[in-house]
Amino acid sequence: MRSNRAALRAATSLAATLPLLAGALAFGIPAAHAAPGPARDTLTGTRPAWATAKADRGATADTAPVSARVYLAGRDAAGLAAYARAVSDPASAAYGSYLSAAQARARFGASPAQVAAVKAWLTGAGLKVTATTRRYVAVSGEVAAAEKAFGTQLHNYTKSGRTYRAPSASASAPAGLDGAVLTVTGLDNAPHRASAKEQLPPPDEVFKNAGPFSTYHGSKVARDLPKANGKRLPYAVRGYTGRQLRAAYGAGSRTGKGVRIAITDAYASPTLAYDVATYARKHGDAAWKTGQLRQVLPGDYTRTEECGAAGWYGEETLDVEAVHALAPAADVTYVGAASCYDDDLLDSLGKIVDNHLADIVSNSWGDIEANQTPDLAAAYDQVFQFGAVEGIGFYFSSGDDGDEVASSGTKQVDTPANSAWVTAVGGTSLAVGKGDSYLWETGWGTDKANLSADGRSWTDFPGAFTSGAGGGTSRTVPQPYYQRKVVPAALARANNAAGNRVVPDIAAIADPNTGFLVGQTQTFADGSQRYSEYRIGGTSLAAPVIAGVQALAQQARGRALGFANPAIYARYGSKSYHDVTDTPRTSSPLAVVRVDYANSHDATEGLLTSVRSLGKDSSLSAVKGYDPVTGVGSPRPGYVESYRRK
Repeated sequence: MRSNRAALRAATSLAATLPLLAGALAFGIPAAHAAPGPARDTLTGTRPAWATAKADRGATADTAPVSARVYLAGRDAAGLAAYARAVSDPASAAYGSYLSAAQARARFGASPAQVAAVKAWLTGAGLKVTATTRRYVAVSGEVAAAEKAFGTQLHNYTKSGRTYRAPSASASAPAGLDGAVLTVTGLDNAPHRASAKEQLPPPDEVFKNAGPFSTYHGSKVARDLPKANGKRLPYAVRGYTGRQLRAAYGAGSRTGKGVRIAITDAYASPTLAYDVATYARKHGDAAWKTGQLRQVLPGDYTRTEECGAAGWYGEETLDVEAVHALAPAADVTYVGAASCYDDDLLDSLGKIVDNHLADIVSNSWGDIEANQTPDLAAAYDQVFQFGAVEGIGFYFSSGDDGDEVASSGTKQVDTPANSAWVTAVGGTSLAVGKGDSYLWETGWGTDKANLSADGRSWTDFPGAFTSGAGGGTSRTVPQPYYQRKVVPAALARANNAAGNRVVPDIAAIADPNTGFLVGQTQTFADGSQRYSEYRIGGTSLAAPVIAGVQALAQQARGRALGFANPAIYARYGSKSYHDVTDTPRTSSPLAVVRVDYANSHDATEGLLTSVRSLGKDSSLSAVKGYDPVTGVGSPRPGYVESYRRK
């Protein structure tokens, strides 16, 4: 999963919610900084944690530009969360009683009077309204006007060696708006930067895997290389295809017919339709029918260089090909964001909810929890809650850096996967045997040891940690009700005696060493652009695989699954899941041999041979029962049909 909170990451291996009944603002608390005058409601979470007195470098110039979004709380924020819970819980009498998008807006969305009042407040303070949607009012203006509107001073603060603007105290809104405002984003600019209209770049340089390969796990053993763990190791697979994954996860005769899946990422690969059609034809997946793949794209793109726009093309291609491989008859809508920033990704999610473009939404992007702020968490959760009310389920990859210590220095989970309103998808290493038989899975976590110069040993075996499924305990999100009695208390209470959200919820194939074969147009050394294939992984793969499996389950059920976590946890401990551990069927550690091109595309600069150990995920472990690598486990034959109405 690739990330960047300013630049949110799309996840490939070459993802703070409020309490379940939260969402309403804390009303009636006067802002400490406010001058005497009309009462104001504090917008909690709008002052970032890094805006400390020690980092304060003084007031921002009154004439400096500001662009912000005021998110609307709607008619009944607490009621929205309560209804979303009721229709998602199999134990509730209201389970499955979804509303249409129009009904949800009419019952919980902002009223015209609320929108008018918010706009009048903002313009009265001297700000200019630049956009109005069902979810927010966007404004621009000068710092002095923003300070007047939001009842706080904006100061400059140092953060990570740079200087950014932020409120010196929580923002607030007039109490006379009667709770119409959910939150405001954009008062801090770390590191939101404006950008002009941009063109999308061509595809990235080519990446290809070297051989030898196994066609299925264990089909080709590296007999001329040193042993590891006391035995000869198999070569990594060339890359599993849809046929193998459908068999492993029990697709049976289900195809996802009648189900709508949406995929969100940033930007849009210009060769997406050609690539996915070519891949399906080459690997025996059902041919795409006219209109089966749609793309909903913005009018223009921004921050293409900063976000590495071309790097997202492979992500999008992977997501669409993986979903189609698992659910070949499902309709797929790709919804591209204008950039990898929160505002643009939120707009993509909002399009899906506002127009009910799909019932299942796969999202292979995210960032570390430390980079999330409560104001953004509230904006994301509101979209997810509206989705739940309409019967839309959101699936997010849990991350590709294990406990995140190696990459961030702090043990933490990823966001938005940490939201209590989404299904966080963890990762496994998958072994599919001869005849497409399921052999085993471990938790995804990789240690890498290279072949010695003389070819007689593996240096520093088992080597260093390189990547693994994200997971662990949130520091900011309270424990949701559906995780109680399933998630071990030691995990839930790791950061809070009252218990917090633990990630992930469910898991599927993610290890790039046991990964999926993907086909994509790439740029070759001679400058030409042509279709080629390579093996890929990451929880960016796991999320669309689970989305595909859920499409099969929805077909079996005959109606939308909606927010799936309550139903997923209700099946815990049943024959619906593989209970994935790091040492399946044996106490001996597992590993594969991998051979790579030194220059990533051909043998002219030599080959690199390494052994990749499986089930070595940083400080996280896949154990019997629920664990922070694979959640309740991976789907097994029987999971899909467990949704079928009796």
